Amino acid sequence: MKIGLVTSYNYSFPGGVVKHISYLAHYFTRWGHKVKIIAPCLEKGTHYFGEEVTPVGRPLPVPFGGSVARIPLSPWLPAQIHKILNQEKFDVIHLHEPFTPMLCVSMLLLSNCVNVGTFHACYNKPRTYWIFKPLLTRWVPRLHGKIAVSQAALDYASHHLPGDYRIIPNGIDIERFSANGSKPKYLADDKMNILFVGRLEKRKGLSYLISACAKVKQSFPYFRLTVVGPGTRLRGGYEEQVKDLGLYENVVFTDFVPDEELPEYYRSADIFCSPATGGESFGIVLLEAMASGKPVVASNIGGYASVLAHGEDGLLVPPKDDDALAQSLLTLIKDESLRNAMGSKGRIEAEKYSWENVARQVMDFYEDLLSQHREDKHYE
Repeated sequence: MKIGLVTSYNYSFPGGVVKHISYLAHYFTRWGHKVKIIAPCLEKGTHYFGEEVTPVGRPLPVPFGGSVARIPLSPWLPAQIHKILNQEKFDVIHLHEPFTPMLCVSMLLLSNCVNVGTFHACYNKPRTYWIFKPLLTRWVPRLHGKIAVSQAALDYASHHLPGDYRIIPNGIDIERFSANGSKPKYLADDKMNILFVGRLEKRKGLSYLISACAKVKQSFPYFRLTVVGPGTRLRGGYEEQVKDLGLYENVVFTDFVPDEELPEYYRSADIFCSPATGGESFGIVLLEAMASGKPVVASNIGGYASVLAHGEDGLLVPPKDDDALAQSLLTLIKDESLRNAMGSKGRIEAEKYSWENVARQVMDFYEDLLSQHREDKHYE
């Protein structure tokens, strides 16, 4: 089978969608399929597994959904895509966030093979769907199959674009993220380590975690919060909050952490915390922590609740509630046996999301669609 995996997001930046595509390509190639990734690349020659990448367009930062999307915006993209499609003759085009401008949209409109779309997002304010709904309604029929990475993503997409969806989750590398391996030396002491991983954006809820840590300190001062993630213009405000609350000895902001070093930070943690306020369709960081054998405290939002079972792998708290966040952290801080039990259960749950399992589900979906497509052609 010849497969084109397409994203409008900068392939040189290893975000969630890019990782998803690279792992699918890795396993599909191992199984003997011909795979080509089509994406904008800020840095030429970007590869994660030696996969074949065709760079298209130059990604530009565009604020979107409380984050920044790095996507190509160029009138020359359709011509480039038309040339690629004529050369490659794909059996399947798999578009990740199929209505993201301009690469994915152009590919969908020009492709005459079986088109599959994966919907990753779940935004709090779905203005884009409302604005472009007349166009999207016309384009949706060009998708022969639709995938949502979670129930939250399905609810969000199907509310505006009704139809049949198959839920196939994101995956994690359960070999990279494990309890065994090295840890950052400067975190190897007797302090209780709480870990936050995420871009320093408002929707990630870091301010609530910092406030909760001030309350934790009142009864348990010997802890450390390590904040790992790309900085934004908000970082200065978080640092001021730490200073104002007297937490400068308890909170560490890392510099840039290369992706290959991230598992070391999970291993260093006693508790992982993700207090996102919304806009999360899936809990990748939760699964990475669970795979590392760590108990989790997270906001009770759709994308997280689909991954984490409250009281089993960790604790879910109401979003934007620093009191509940502090209480849950203290519950785990004071109970080592509970931390260990939740960490062990989390590892077992995380293994269900191995990339090999996820890639197999996607390949089965391709085969179902191709079979249906051939049957439809037979009766035309």
